[in-house]
Amino acid sequence: MDPLMCSYRNCSARMVIVRCCGPGGFFLERVVFPFELLTFQCPPSSDVEIWARESAAVVRTEQLPAAALAMQESEAAPRPAWLPQTPIRAVGVKGNASSVCLQRA
Repeated sequence: MDPLMCSYRNCSARMVIVRCCGPGGFFLERVVFPFELLTFQCPPSSDVEIWARESAAVVRTEQLPAAALAMQESEAAPRPAWLPQTPIRAVGVKGNASSVCLQRA
């Protein structure tokens, strides 16, 4: 099964921790700064948790399936020719004007 290409934008004013757990011992944990976009690949049946600091503790603020964060093929832009074609890390963090932070009602 092909891995999903997912993205998560931190729309809060605080940094958060994104944890992704999947089958076969798959685990990914990254810090995402305010208004930063994290893109990552994971197995389709993975679960994603968003953790944030609240007062004196770190609490889970969201839990959702990785499929909810899956990017459409049109969103995944090819790497420019002037960049190395082999990524240095498995997870790339970049800004993306097409990804918008939505306020909750």
